[in-house]
Amino acid sequence: MQTSTAPVSRSAKLAPHDGVVGAPANEAQRIGSMLDLVASHVPLQRRVVHAGDLIYQAGEGFQRLHLVNAGLFKLINSASDGREQVVALQFRGDWLGFDGIAQGRHGCDAVAMDTGEIWSFSYEALVQACLTQPRLLALMHEAMSREIVRDRDALLSLCTLSADARVADFLHYWADSLARRGLRADQISLRMSRAEIGNYLGMTIESVSRALSRLSARHLIRFAEKGRRDIEIPELGALAAFVQGGSGAGRTLQ
Repeated sequence: MQTSTAPVSRSAKLAPHDGVVGAPANEAQRIGSMLDLVASHVPLQRRVVHAGDLIYQAGEGFQRLHLVNAGLFKLINSASDGREQVVALQFRGDWLGFDGIAQGRHGCDAVAMDTGEIWSFSYEALVQACLTQPRLLALMHEAMSREIVRDRDALLSLCTLSADARVADFLHYWADSLARRGLRADQISLRMSRAEIGNYLGMTIESVSRALSRLSARHLIRFAEKGRRDIEIPELGALAAFVQGGSGAGRTLQ
């Protein structure tokens, strides 16, 4: 029996909400309710951060978890030869620090990408609160599950999508993540250099630049006048449809 493998992307799960103005409200409400519940039952510290601020670093002892209340964060793994690999992006409502639970030490760096706010709290305090508030435990498990699914989907995208579709999927994921949180998604300001995007997607800088140019030529994106880090997305659904097509012209070499 022959089987075929179709390109897999995060857009496959997000596409049904494209173009539906009220769709992001459910996600925004879920995040708001989660933040309220944590703030009501767990002693926490609110901290305003700026681009480049380190939340924790690889090798640091694990004691606290962090919730993103505003801003954007990246998780970075460092190789023994000094090379850095961006492994995840975290938006409002995402948790930081789960990697430290198993070994008692963090396995990566968490870095702010713009001005934002995080809520930090003791892991032990959270566990104690879960004893009297089962919903808190469910929320933590849900967050862990979302992270596992997101990592799996990112790996599948890396393995099955062409270069152009990979970049399109990345842009769609970023914009849809903003939309689901009630933020503007028709224009995004990338807080990553072309080198960082290539690092995250397993592509060279040149491949990222060429892919962006081809997406622009297809009128799926536009570069805003004030800089090539500001990208307009005329129709999020069209971008998702392109990703689902794989590449439209076969796989592109890196």
